[in-house]
Amino acid sequence: MVSPSGPSADQSSMPAPERRLRRAMSARHLVMIALGGVIGSGLFLSSGYTIHQAGPLGAVLAYLLGAFVVWLVMLCLGELAVVWPVSGSIHIYAARTMGPATGFATAWLYWLCWVVALGSEFTASGILMQRWFPNVEVWVWCVVFAAVLFTLNAISARVFGETEFWFALIKVVAILGLIVLGTMAIFGFTPLSTTHHEAVGLSNFVTPDGLLPAGLGGVLITSLAVFYAFSGAELVGVAAGETKDPARNIPRALRSTVLRLLVLFVGSIVVIAALLPYEKAGLSSSPFVDVFEYVGVPYAADIMNFVVITALLSVGNSGLYSCARMLFSLSEEGYAPRVFTKLTRRGIPMVALLVSLAIGLVSLISSVIAAETVYLVLVSIAGFAAVAVWMAIVAAQYFHRRAFVREGGDVSTLAFRTPLYPLVPILAFVLLTASIVAIAFDPNQVAALYYGIPFVGLCYLFFWWRYGRRGVAPSRRDEEAPVG
Repeated sequence: MVSPSGPSADQSSMPAPERRLRRAMSARHLVMIALGGVIGSGLFLSSGYTIHQAGPLGAVLAYLLGAFVVWLVMLCLGELAVVWPVSGSIHIYAARTMGPATGFATAWLYWLCWVVALGSEFTASGILMQRWFPNVEVWVWCVVFAAVLFTLNAISARVFGETEFWFALIKVVAILGLIVLGTMAIFGFTPLSTTHHEAVGLSNFVTPDGLLPAGLGGVLITSLAVFYAFSGAELVGVAAGETKDPARNIPRALRSTVLRLLVLFVGSIVVIAALLPYEKAGLSSSPFVDVFEYVGVPYAADIMNFVVITALLSVGNSGLYSCARMLFSLSEEGYAPRVFTKLTRRGIPMVALLVSLAIGLVSLISSVIAAETVYLVLVSIAGFAAVAVWMAIVAAQYFHRRAFVREGGDVSTLAFRTPLYPLVPILAFVLLTASIVAIAFDPNQVAALYYGIPFVGLCYLFFWWRYGRRGVAPSRRDEEAPVG
């Protein structure tokens, strides 16, 4: 492990370009990285089930609530990411404001969340590829996709950002296509279809059981899954250390991300809910396929199969990037082996990247040979982490601003400041806490509490045993990151 004394002499003598991550990404890259991490199978495959559970209007309300919570979290993240524009910064925020043990637990929660996602994305992509190549085993595709994502991450941060931009763009175009063509179909205009469809308007929103057939309870239970569907937006903060002009580009990226998520997610849900009977939505196929076939798009199933594979690989690409930066950041702080700080000449934490990919593949193997034990624990902790990390972000902003003002700081000097403080972080924390509590009443998700809370407790106990209450000495980050 890294000693409390900080960087070793041999590290200090290295040329700066070799031991620093490179600021090579723009606001355009940040937005698409965030969208890439968010838009996945949850929207393309599971949105119909959400409509089925909560009803048309209930699903729209659940996604609006999810977008509102994302907006609150992003407002808090913006202030922190500009103050500390460092790689893997989510746990840095928690460590600087709530103590190193909290930062340590946050980092490992977030790392494990994405490592588990890697295995599931590879598996799902391999299964979908069998539509076109039924004789090729799923594990072969898993290896191929793992090699592709490793290569994209290993070249440079700019190459990663550029490929993620195009990955995400494919998904965005598919969603916009659904929104545009679906809106036309709502009013009875389907030029691509050989079948004439009457205008349906919003008639599907009025169900035989009323506007909210599952009641407000159905909306609240569904909103839990929606929160998870939006997780990944915080990748803007993870990439802060490799962003050009962070004071300018991070706030721009955060605003663009929230606005685009609102339009893409809520817009597509409104269209799907308006065109598909809610009691049948998404039970046998992707609601995107159903809508595209409804409006007459040729080869709709094949097109969406390609889009969903792209979406899965995009999420995996962002996840692998996030895992590597989190290990690199932990190592720089002194809470992971020093070898994870080693960078290539292009500024890539190669060892951290290799280890993250390897553990992701172990997660994949455990999903096959230990699905009811090891993999269940990993997935449960990952689900818990999605909301817990957001709670750490908003709590960190609250404590940072309070300490900044207490020490005589002038809030007007902050390059980006969370508005309506302290209302925004408090409201966000309350809503996120409510979602965690509500998990206890959902038998399909309660395992997240059974394993997630003990995992956090073990992280704290290990930290106090290994490093003591105060942790190791502050790292170079305190000298590099502008505060205030």
